[in-house]
Amino acid sequence: MSSVLEIKDLHVSVETDQGAKAILKGVDLTIKQGETHAIMGPNGSGKSTLAYAIAGHPRYEVTSGSILLDGEEVLEMEVDERAQAGIFLAMQYPVEIPGVTNANFLRTAKTAIDGEAPAIRTWMKDVKEAMKHLRMDESFASRNVNEGFSGGEKKRNEILQLELLQPKFAVLDETDSGLDVDALKVVSEGVNRAKESTGLGVLLITHYTRILRYIKPDFVHVFVDGRVAEEGGRELADRLEEEGYDRFLVGA
Repeated sequence: MSSVLEIKDLHVSVETDQGAKAILKGVDLTIKQGETHAIMGPNGSGKSTLAYAIAGHPRYEVTSGSILLDGEEVLEMEVDERAQAGIFLAMQYPVEIPGVTNANFLRTAKTAIDGEAPAIRTWMKDVKEAMKHLRMDESFASRNVNEGFSGGEKKRNEILQLELLQPKFAVLDETDSGLDVDALKVVSEGVNRAKESTGLGVLLITHYTRILRYIKPDFVHVFVDGRVAEEGGRELADRLEEEGYDRFLVGA
C-alpha cells in the first residue's frame, strides 16, 4: 500500500522584527507516493514556508491545521523523527558541515533511518555508483559536507542524499535555483531515478518552468499570498510560462 502525505488547512506564521507574520493561510494538499506535485508562485507567496513547515524548522510556527503521513500527525514529530518516517527536504541553500565528511554523514544518516548500519562494501558501491550518475568526482566522498562546494555541487550533493536515503516523500525547495543547463539536467535525472527506483512522492517548489521539462509534474499548484490560487496539470505550468503570475497578483 502506497503512502500518503496530507496537508490540511495549514496556517503558518513566522517571527519577524515586527512580530509574528502569517505566511500560510489555509493550505490543502494531498500527495501520494509515485506522484510529482509542482508548487509554483511569485516571491513571498509561501512556497518555501510550506517546505520548512513540513520539515519542522523551528522558526516557522504552525498555528492551525495538520500534516499527516499515513494518518500519523507529522507536527508531533521531532525533525529527526520526520526523516525516519520518510520525509526528505532538499534545501534551497544547503548548509556546510565542517569536520564531517560526506561519506561519514551519508552512512550515519542511513543508519539512523534504517535502524542498522549498511554493509560497508555494498554501501560504498552504492555511493560510488550514485556519484557517478550525478557526475561527482569520487573525491567528494572524503570532503566535508558542502564545504567549499559550488552552488551546483551542493545541489548535486542534496540529490546524492536523496538517492541513497530513499525516503517516501521528497520536498525539493527550489533545487533548480543557480543551476546551469547541464547541472539542471543531471540533478533532474537524479530525482527521476530516485522516483523510478522507490516510488518516491515529490513536492517540487520552483519559480520557473524550466525544471518541469525534465521532471514532469502530475499536478501543478499555484501559490498566491499563502493560499492555493489555482490547481491543474502540466498544461497549467505551460500557461504560467506564457502569462506569468500577473493575473493572480491583480486578483489578490
